[in-house]
Amino acid sequence: MNLLLAISASIVASAVLAFVARQLRQPLLLGYIVAGAALGPHLGIGVIESEEDIELIAEIGLILLLFIIGLEISVPRLLQAGRTITVSGLLQVPVCATLAWLCLGPVAAWTGGPFDRLYLAVATSVSSTLIVVKLLSDKFELATFGGRVTLGILVFQDLFAIAFLALQPNLERLQPTVLLRALAVGAGLLAAAVAVARYVLPAFFRAIAKSSELMLVSTMAWCFLVAGAAGWLGLSREMGALVAGVVIASFPYGPEVASRISGVRDFFITLFFVALGLKIPYPSLTLVLLALLVAAFVIVSRGVAMYPLFAGLGLDTRTAGVVAINLGQISEFALVIFTLGASLGHVSLPASSLILYAVLLTAVISTYGILYNHKLATGVAAVLERLGVPRWLGRRIPANPEGADAGGGADIFLLGVSREGLAFVQYIERAAPAMKQRLLAIDFNPETLERLETQGVEHRYGDISNPETLRHAGIERAAIVVSGISDWFLKGTSNRLILREVKGLAPATRVVVTADSLDAAAELYADGADYVLVPSALAAEHLYPVLADPSPHGLARARRIQALELFRR
Repeated sequence: MNLLLAISASIVASAVLAFVARQLRQPLLLGYIVAGAALGPHLGIGVIESEEDIELIAEIGLILLLFIIGLEISVPRLLQAGRTITVSGLLQVPVCATLAWLCLGPVAAWTGGPFDRLYLAVATSVSSTLIVVKLLSDKFELATFGGRVTLGILVFQDLFAIAFLALQPNLERLQPTVLLRALAVGAGLLAAAVAVARYVLPAFFRAIAKSSELMLVSTMAWCFLVAGAAGWLGLSREMGALVAGVVIASFPYGPEVASRISGVRDFFITLFFVALGLKIPYPSLTLVLLALLVAAFVIVSRGVAMYPLFAGLGLDTRTAGVVAINLGQISEFALVIFTLGASLGHVSLPASSLILYAVLLTAVISTYGILYNHKLATGVAAVLERLGVPRWLGRRIPANPEGADAGGGADIFLLGVSREGLAFVQYIERAAPAMKQRLLAIDFNPETLERLETQGVEHRYGDISNPETLRHAGIERAAIVVSGISDWFLKGTSNRLILREVKGLAPATRVVVTADSLDAAAELYADGADYVLVPSALAAEHLYPVLADPSPHGLARARRIQALELFRR
């Protein structure tokens, strides 16, 4: 079968099976891998008999994949990461890799490769950015505290994987002189790439910015130029592609470069995953059982790592559980590492097959795990609490032992502080500063609480879905309770549940809740809400005066009113 027919069959099968995967709410890469298995000589119908038919093009896809991963790593943003992200990101991979080294030794003995144990330890400690970002984005959780911590840890995982890629070619001769030479060569390549990216590329990209075709060709040329230089210097070409992406990620043209190359990248990456599917062997009972064991280990190890780390950071068990569940799969980066390891003779074929099956299993399980992450994390937190593990790891909820007011003089409780809540605090600071003394905010995002502290607002670290949090905060003394976060963003609870909980604890308290629609608002009023915020209705109310008089005079008056509000800030 010639190359053109092999590529054509791969793309057609990938499109069909990716559509099936999408309908089943699975990652598209599963469809690509299954397409390769269906076309291949081991599990499939043998349409593609030789894996080498698309191996070269798949390698190009791998180089472009690593280039894009490099583009997504912004060093300045990484340096600005908060304490929670930095600590958990630096420790998660070493903890999980150590657990894997200790627990998966018998599995590595079965596969038999010289470096199988090390590769399994590294591969099972990194999670899939592709899967996690897609699923959290679909659930609108990327901006939540748990979502941002998850993304931060994923970035650190990529950095650890990059460090391992740099060491891969020298694993068989880890001598000080060899390592120092590799380090010097790598540092030299990085320095040269940074110099070109800073002093040459900006003017070049400005000169060609009006030509999208030339921009695309130039972007790919930069990627393969650095990748080729890395290969010539004795490093891996894939490592060079990563460097090419990282050095321009933080420059203004980084996002533009990523957008230009994304279409070409997706084509080659599809063939990369198809090539992986071609290599899937017929599964023996032992292989399937070991893959299930590795998948179970990955899921459990994330929890074993996250709960102690979050305890040291003073966070709650539910947040630790959410992050652990979000990270409960093996990264596509692991497939890259094993592919390169196989080409270097480091890993055995059984180990490569095992990790591929484990990636598929964890991807499927993780899809449903992330879908119900908050419910699962809440359930695990409840079980741990019954076993004597406090819900607030390393941080004690303020108690009220002597009957003193838990909230001091505060009688307006803000349950969950979103951007709207912070905007409200800023507004009353201008309009009625004395009212700040009446506020008590409850949230589990440490960053939000730090902002409230700088603004002089009393606050409690807590989970508003937990009745004990509300009771300890003195909810029965509240005159007004405000839940300003809509159900789209509330996790583990809803405005209806909050309304019922507050009314049960403090029947005389007036309760303000938030709804996403007028129908939902009517239901909340029927349940006893005193007032329901409907953001869309409020936006319409403010937009109407602007549109009612669209003349230049009317719009100018609206701008003056808005400018006055901004000046008052």
